[in-house]
Amino acid sequence: QVQLVESGGGLVQPGGSLRLSCAVSTISIFSTSGWYRQAPGKQRELVATITYGDTTTYADSVKGRFTISRDNAKKTVYLQMNSLKPEDTAVYYCNYLYMSNTYWGQGTQVTVSS
Repeated sequence: QVQLVESGGGLVQPGGSLRLSCAVSTISIFSTSGWYRQAPGKQRELVATITYGDTTTYADSVKGRFTISRDNAKKTVYLQMNSLKPEDTAVYYCNYLYMSNTYWGQGTQVTVSS
């Protein structure tokens, strides 16, 4: 069983920055880690993903503002969020995919408001 624990959420003003962290109990070759978010009344959506070899993908809405990274030695996945907008407000979930098994963290709240 893979366990994921997110941290780093909070309240930030528009234009500000936050860095989310996700501690993963294990990171395997051929695995993919990612961040998803869910705003009130909306479906969970993909934010960004990163493979073990550091290939990344981003939702169009966050390209150029968010950066996903992964430290395999520390078994931690990061999401650096810059130029935050009110529409980025959501619960952010860490995700780990390996051999058709998907694991989720408990989520961390990000609120962008003045």
